[in-house]
Amino acid sequence: MDLGLLGRVHLFPVRHHSPRSSAVLAAFLAQVRPSAVLIEGPDDAERLIAPLVDAETRPPVAILGYRTDGPPASSLWPFAAYSPEYVAARWGVEHGAAVAFIDIPVSRCLGTHGDPGPASERGEHGEHGEHGGEDIEEEELVAEAGPPEPAGPDDGRLDVHEACARARGFRSFEEFWEASFEAPAYDVASFRAALLAYADLVRAADRSPLHRARDAYMARAILARIAAGRAPEEIVVVVGAAHAAAFASGDVDLDLIERLPEPVQSEATLIPFSFPRLAEQLGYGAGNRAPQFYQRAHDAGCDYKRATLEVLVEFTEHLRLRGFMASLADTIEAYRLAMSLTALRGKAEPGLDEVREATVATLCRGDATHVDGFLWPSVIGRNVGRVSARIGKNSLQAEFWREIEARRLPRTDSLEPFSLKLNEPVQVATSVFLHRLHVAGVPYAAFVGKQLGTRSGRGRAAPAEEAGGIDALTRVTEAWEAQWTPSTDIALIERIVLGNTLEEVTARVLADRLETARTTEQAADVLLDAVVTGARETVGPALAACDRLAAADDDLPSLAHAASLLSGLVSFRTSRALSSLGDDAIPALCQKTFDRAVLRVRDACTCDDEAMAPVDRGPKRALRRLHDLALAQPLVDKGAWFAAAAALAHSYVVNPTASGLAAGLLYLAQILSDDEIALLVGQRLSDTLEPARAAAFVAGFFEVNALALVKSRPVVAALDAFLGGIDTARFRDALPVLRRAFGGLGPTERRYLLENVLGARRIGAKAKAAQAVLREKDKDALKAMSADLSKAMDDLDDLL
Repeated sequence: MDLGLLGRVHLFPVRHHSPRSSAVLAAFLAQVRPSAVLIEGPDDAERLIAPLVDAETRPPVAILGYRTDGPPASSLWPFAAYSPEYVAARWGVEHGAAVAFIDIPVSRCLGTHGDPGPASERGEHGEHGEHGGEDIEEEELVAEAGPPEPAGPDDGRLDVHEACARARGFRSFEEFWEASFEAPAYDVASFRAALLAYADLVRAADRSPLHRARDAYMARAILARIAAGRAPEEIVVVVGAAHAAAFASGDVDLDLIERLPEPVQSEATLIPFSFPRLAEQLGYGAGNRAPQFYQRAHDAGCDYKRATLEVLVEFTEHLRLRGFMASLADTIEAYRLAMSLTALRGKAEPGLDEVREATVATLCRGDATHVDGFLWPSVIGRNVGRVSARIGKNSLQAEFWREIEARRLPRTDSLEPFSLKLNEPVQVATSVFLHRLHVAGVPYAAFVGKQLGTRSGRGRAAPAEEAGGIDALTRVTEAWEAQWTPSTDIALIERIVLGNTLEEVTARVLADRLETARTTEQAADVLLDAVVTGARETVGPALAACDRLAAADDDLPSLAHAASLLSGLVSFRTSRALSSLGDDAIPALCQKTFDRAVLRVRDACTCDDEAMAPVDRGPKRALRRLHDLALAQPLVDKGAWFAAAAALAHSYVVNPTASGLAAGLLYLAQILSDDEIALLVGQRLSDTLEPARAAAFVAGFFEVNALALVKSRPVVAALDAFLGGIDTARFRDALPVLRRAFGGLGPTERRYLLENVLGARRIGAKAKAAQAVLREKDKDALKAMSADLSKAMDDLDDLL
């Protein structure tokens, strides 16, 4: 192939999502009037050009490429209304030109996973795909064409973009781009010359094999059109500036095509995109800090002065709506300041930096908090695109959007809170729909609690609040936050291999989880999710798996968890739809699982402190669950549990923390009387030779009901005697356990403890004197009352 022919086609270099590139390109196309327009884009997505420029399509939209042979992977090529590729495709279709994509196909892009390069490597050569199977916003797939050559921050290589910005006196590359390329009113020849010159500089610093292989692939596609009879002078090639520079200089090695990855099975479709997602693309090739600002400029014919004024007017309205003092005079002053900054910096028209600084100085009176908090999102925008009906939707997408419309759920790319009342069928069905999306792994809605406002930390749901689990059966309200993102449609497209409806997909996901379940707990979790999501066909197999696994499961936490979930189904099954196959089997299975768990209590608690320590999933949590079931669920054998707990409380073989916990549970349930618990505690605390075990017993008891223990004078007397009788050397060993046990006591528990210590030591025998001691808050005054009281206070200080 004659590479010299590349110099005869009309090369037009662009930066992706650049209004100025699009404006100059439109003038160039009108001037040249080509018969063919070749555009950087995956060539196996060429059939999507027609729906892309269809009158029903409203950018931002994106071409989505995804694998269809199993491994989840996808790639995105986004388009805004001001993206040069979109402008070129639309012009070509409207004027009857042949329009085609010429970049490497989706099937090769997805052929291998690699590490994302730095921003300079991702962007400046026109790479505007977003990749990654499960989280496309955070990871890009780079199809490696040989050994990668990334430019890391510490490898000594020059960052051309930042160097250019510094050389021109700008603070960032984005400011440099806006001032040097975006704002000036270029004619066609000047713009092409300036951008090609800059692209030559970039190429000199980056010889990535991937980018050079893409150069070769696109060059071959251009030459193939010429070989087929198309005159070079009738072809316009719209590609990233560095690719155009390679074609213009003839710096193309066609042999590098062989180094591209082998194609895989894939498909491509067109999906809606959004301005917030577009703003996340950074780098020279795909940078777009503020899509809505650039949209305003594009709509105004690249008049950045007008875009600036419109933004400042909108900022003023936002401030006024929030009660701030902001007037039209402030808006005018902000605009004047933006223009003055533009002139001082030698820029043709204002950019985002001038907008921000003028806003902070005038509208916000020097406080940047408001700009960052609620003003700046308005220059990013919330626009969500729309795809022509010609493109069609798969059955999952159609079901999703049908449900969203019918249930009036959020459909914007920003979090919107809402709540459901689960006392009527329509909202229960909405909850089932949201839980199906959650189980199927379709990112849309996040459960935030039983009611709006029940959040912890920085907007995260409280740890105890989970979308599924037994709580899902007992709630009467649910609070959610929903947000459509491109990831939503991507997931719906990828999940089509699992079923044609969300119910089928959910059932398939649960069936796969059930197949890999190895414990009763895992099978019970699948059962609960099947109930919450209305996956009727999964309920029966999940029940059978629970029964089968429980027979050989010797893990107490697993059995206790399963018994608790089964008990919940017994009690609350009417709040969700179950299959008739499983309902009758649940009570019997709950009984059997509970009995199996009780039989494993002693062995599970015969363990060391490390095994006993876990709070969320360990023997202590299991004991509490079994105790709660025994008290609340009439179906289970509570007598067997009380016998097992009593054996734990009196055993010197099991872990003493488990003994104390069991004793506390029995005392709280009034199975052990005051006298019995005083005797038991006295016996356990009589062992001063191994004080650490006695202290562990106290710690276990305190976890259940510290108040009940410290209110009992005989128990406190035994505790006082125990502490006073420990040898000094052994006391040091027991002290960490004692500190943990007593550290959780609140003001009320400490007050009762002090009162009973005083009573046990016969301090303040007269009622009035005792009451005066208890009312006194000054420690020095208390110590002055008597030497015995002083000693008691010092002892408590040492312990607490």
